Amino acid sequence: MRRMAKGVVVLASTALALTLAACGDDEAADPKSTTDPAALKAELTWWDTSDPKNEGPAFQELIAKFNDTYPNVTINYQSVPFGEAQNKFKTAAQAKTGAPDILRAEVAWVPEFASLGYLYALDGSELLADESDFLATPLSANKYDGKTYGVPQVTDSLALLYNKELLNQAGIAEAPKSWADLKTAALTIKQKTGVEGLYLNPAGYFLLPFLYGEGGDLVDPQAKKIVVNSAQNVAGLQVAKDLIASGAAAKPAANDAYGTMMTLFKEKKVAMIINGPWEVNNVGSAPTFGGLENLGVAPVPAGSVKAGAPVGGHNYVVWSGMPQEKVDAAVAFVRFMSSAESQAYVADRLGLLPTRTSAYALDTVKTNPMISAFKPVVDSAVARPWIPEGGQFFGPLDQMATEVLVQNKDPKAALDGVAGKYKAEVVPAYGM
Repeated sequence: MRRMAKGVVVLASTALALTLAACGDDEAADPKSTTDPAALKAELTWWDTSDPKNEGPAFQELIAKFNDTYPNVTINYQSVPFGEAQNKFKTAAQAKTGAPDILRAEVAWVPEFASLGYLYALDGSELLADESDFLATPLSANKYDGKTYGVPQVTDSLALLYNKELLNQAGIAEAPKSWADLKTAALTIKQKTGVEGLYLNPAGYFLLPFLYGEGGDLVDPQAKKIVVNSAQNVAGLQVAKDLIASGAAAKPAANDAYGTMMTLFKEKKVAMIINGPWEVNNVGSAPTFGGLENLGVAPVPAGSVKAGAPVGGHNYVVWSGMPQEKVDAAVAFVRFMSSAESQAYVADRLGLLPTRTSAYALDTVKTNPMISAFKPVVDSAVARPWIPEGGQFFGPLDQMATEVLVQNKDPKAALDGVAGKYKAEVVPAYGM
């Protein structure tokens, strides 16, 4: 059973004459406030979980810009592998030592960390003074039990990425709009160009568009029911499996399928993939791809019910064990990094989508063709269940994806296995 926080840990900037309350007790402190950025002194540790090669440098450049205004706030930047960060943070936070002051958290992690008492609630702080400027869906991922525990950094979703040149060579005038159209297009590309038409990454997150396309989902939080092995999801998973069995999609690699997918796509050996805006910079800089002008972006194809891809993204969160004397510096840093100007900078450098309405009004964002292409994708994305257990859904899903797409296991049997694991390990109070 999950341990629930006995109290709410609230982060408040002293610039607003608020206090920082300790979790589970009545003590509070009101550090001396300062209005002079140069007089603000602190050392903060930030765990950045972005790709260290393609994305990390841009965030380090932002830190340098932050220090132009706050020269005496030292940011101890640490690149932490995304796949390790969730458990590493929980282990350090539970031990009350070694956790970062600030973490770049995947959207599904926030409700879980908040439920465990590992995050400061940000309500009332300067960080949410302009809360209405944030897009509603990215902001919703930071809510838990009536409080807000994070600030949206970037938002994203999955799209169909395609090589315009290869589609043109195959005589395909527009991106496929349904999975059936995708199958036909991929087989045509393979026949006419000799290049693989499609590559599917065998991971749970990347299979969600197939499940959503048939009207499926993982759980029903309102009914407290596990629905991952529904007939809709079996049908959606069968569509993905058939793309591989028919030869429309290449058989995924058993090891590092994602890396293989990206290498083949960048080298123009695969015409279409399902992926997100975090790879735009990587693809655009590939020496043999042909630049961003050769990169097409379209919504994921539709199933029999709809076209739908999951909402993704990352948030800035603050560890509840951070010393109180660092409050002003932490607020200043997160406020700077999440500002419209900083988001526009990241959008321009990396193609990542802002979470602020005001950022989309800035010229560097308005004129960015990749942002314009991905914005409709994100606007129509499907919100995931924002429950504490949400971050635990993907381990079983990843295993299932490998079983079905690589090992050729029956979709119904594989999804039944996921449902059993959800019941035993993730949401035991839910029915099936």
